[in-house]
Amino acid sequence: MHVLGYFQQIYVINMPHRHDRRREMAEQLNEIGLNYESAGVQLFRAVRPEAPDKFPSVGARGCFLSHLGVLRDASNRQFERILIFEDDLNFVPDFSVRIGAIVAALERQDWSVFYGGYVLTAALEIQSPGALVRADPTFGIQATHFIGLRGQAIYEAVGYLESLLTRPSGDPSGGPMHVDGAYSWFRHAFPQMLTLLATPQLGYQRSSRSDIYALRWFDRVPGVRHAVARLRRSRNLARG
Repeated sequence: MHVLGYFQQIYVINMPHRHDRRREMAEQLNEIGLNYESAGVQLFRAVRPEAPDKFPSVGARGCFLSHLGVLRDASNRQFERILIFEDDLNFVPDFSVRIGAIVAALERQDWSVFYGGYVLTAALEIQSPGALVRADPTFGIQATHFIGLRGQAIYEAVGYLESLLTRPSGDPSGGPMHVDGAYSWFRHAFPQMLTLLATPQLGYQRSSRSDIYALRWFDRVPGVRHAVARLRRSRNLARG
């Protein structure tokens, strides 16, 4: 089954000025038989706030608000199964070969949160190898370049992320933070919601100039920046 045969909507988060990422993401979608005009694919305008407010950085706040915007849209449109792609996502070469088994495995389980790509904070014990592995609700998972939510998790996540915005940074009940941390806090707050990870991963973050962290010197100097961008593209092609 194709990924859109199961997920009702794929959101691709992208800031309008990041033409490079939008173009590279279009290439990735094409690899799996999709494009921005495909029914069920939505290019979602990322949020770029003026100030970090209570967040670690402007970029961190923007990423958080972008995910929250996607979740609100999915909730309002009453979607039951969604995928969120960030625009620095690269699919693994065998994505199209493996996605059918992943979708079939998802269909057989009452899952809430799905990670197709991730960075683990510790080694995850795999008791029964297969297309999917369970992650304990207290297990920290970093990165949000490829995440899915289902059913009640979509609606609960909206309320939970909104509640984080009402508290000060560092609040023991959870406050403004990087969105990957917010999803981990959400999973911990709702332990009954099953989290599943694709094993091995279906996608990884390509090397790209960051919109979340402060730019390094070589991403600020025009001539050097373009050379670094070409180098990153070569590295990403080699990695793929």
